[in-house]
Amino acid sequence: MVLKTRGEIELMDEANRIVHTVLEGIADQIRPGATTRDLDARAEKTIREAGAVPAFLNYRGYPATLCTSINDVIVHGIPDDTPLHEGDIIGVDCGVLYKGYYGDAARTFAVAEVSEKARELMGVTRRALELAVEQVQPGNHLSDIGHVVQRHVEDHGFAVVREFVGHGIGAALHEDPQVPNFGDPGKGPRLEAGLVLAIEPMVNAGMAGVRVDADGWTARTTDGQLSAHFEVSVAVTDGGPRVLGVGVAGA
Repeated sequence: MVLKTRGEIELMDEANRIVHTVLEGIADQIRPGATTRDLDARAEKTIREAGAVPAFLNYRGYPATLCTSINDVIVHGIPDDTPLHEGDIIGVDCGVLYKGYYGDAARTFAVAEVSEKARELMGVTRRALELAVEQVQPGNHLSDIGHVVQRHVEDHGFAVVREFVGHGIGAALHEDPQVPNFGDPGKGPRLEAGLVLAIEPMVNAGMAGVRVDADGWTARTTDGQLSAHFEVSVAVTDGGPRVLGVGVAGA
């Protein structure tokens, strides 16, 4: 695990501030008739104007700035010209590289009016993330994070995705350790000040299974039910968890 200095964490805070600015701007665009390609173009413009570089674009061959995951798509949905419809939910994942350090965050948005089940799924997933962040304390075990996510999600009748997990982040987009959203408490390494984690519950309304489309990226629920995804980058500090980039209103 790579521990960051105070200065490195400040740079990562700036990187994540750009990410949250992108997500805030996209929130205004998410409406029936908008396309995910439109969202992607706006995101890239915002990132480059801030002096950063899209982290996902061309990463391992990924072809876009954002991951835009609609309805039964869990993660890694590729932007295209398909219009959004009222009742859809869309997970938007954004990463940037700024002055040598990465920021990474995601939110799931409702497109106009959505079903009660969709709203419950989004609320449970976001609350699972909040509970996970509370566990980011020096001396806690890494598995304490995933345990609270799994318990909260399953208590509400939903399922945690196991094929995709959170990760360390810093001068690389993906660093050790992996951060599962499931497991027993009190396992794995203890958290230390300076560690930065991208924590990202992915929650399915039905079964936990995943299938990947022929494009090699788009990951869907096996039963066609909805999925939600929320993510923040969090630094372990002696004073407790610090969610990076949250100075932006609404983040």
